[in-house]
Amino acid sequence: MLTTTLANRLCITAIAAALAACASNPTRQELSTVTGAVVGGVVGSALTGSTTGTVVGAGAGAYVGHQIGKDLDRSRTGGH
Repeated sequence: MLTTTLANRLCITAIAAALAACASNPTRQELSTVTGAVVGGVVGSALTGSTTGTVVGAGAGAYVGHQIGKDLDRSRTGGH
């Protein structure tokens, strides 16, 4: 079983890799997805203190961030 510290480090590494993958002119949707994952992971970890809470929080945050970013991109391009 992974410790919370190790799980948090793995989560941060995965997020850093995601940021590096979209480093060349990322869309708001991509940035919002990553931001949501980070915030969700931190909140999930703080609320539960468990690896599961961190992972679930990151997943939920990524989903919410993705939806917000998609709406921001649509409003920027006039709904297309």
